[in-house]
Amino acid sequence: MARSGTGRWNWLFVPGGPGLGSQSLESLVEVVRVPGSAWLVDLPGDGSNRTLPNRATDPFAGWPDVLVEAAQALDDVVMVGHSTGAMFMLSVPELEAHLAGMALVSSAPHAGWQAAFAHYAHDHPLPAVDAAAQRYAACPDDRSLRDLTLAAAPWNFTERGLARGRALLEGLAYNHDAVVWADAHFDDTYRARWSPHTLETLVVSGAQDRVVAQHLWQEDPAFTRPNILHRRIEGAAHFPWIESPEAVRAAFADLTDRLNAPATQETAPGGR
Repeated sequence: MARSGTGRWNWLFVPGGPGLGSQSLESLVEVVRVPGSAWLVDLPGDGSNRTLPNRATDPFAGWPDVLVEAAQALDDVVMVGHSTGAMFMLSVPELEAHLAGMALVSSAPHAGWQAAFAHYAHDHPLPAVDAAAQRYAACPDDRSLRDLTLAAAPWNFTERGLARGRALLEGLAYNHDAVVWADAHFDDTYRARWSPHTLETLVVSGAQDRVVAQHLWQEDPAFTRPNILHRRIEGAAHFPWIESPEAVRAAFADLTDRLNAPATQETAPGGR
């Protein structure tokens, strides 16, 4: 458990990357200060789950469906996914029956974001990224992945948030194996397999997110329903809580208000 307080909700935070581990969301948990308990979730073979005894021979075999197990373990679950973590959530339609709400942070409904990012990266080259990418290609491991991610930090943060962003990225436990799995089995073919019909949902991102194009949400009618709250944070990028913590906290407070509002209709799936 990352944080415990008063309130009925169990907030499960699922990291992005992939391969960054849930430690990457510790600062988000501190920023949003959601009521109830906050839990950091590492899928098998990732983050803190890499060194557990009796680890499965193929820890990625159940990705991302194992998120259902996490949701079933607690009551009144609100699942929060950052970037690829949120995409994992939207790839598991069975989750809807076990959630009371969810938040999708700096994510997208399908893999179309990759082409937009490739175009941005081409138009805004970083020499350090080219050099780090060559080292990663020659020796792909956790250390070279860390170096590549740090070199690409200016794409993930605004100039104002870059120093704090680098500090966040420097201390993470990188996982090259998770990147390899996602590259082979998820990234290029990703498309949301479900959308929340009644589930209270927050879609929040930085207005200056250069990594994952946020206009994709507005182009998908499935994610423009009244139960889906959209918040674009000005002056923030792919980790919006770094540049604009107050605005991100307010967005989560808006979601909490919706969760706490008296039900006006039959209880939605996941409301237990």
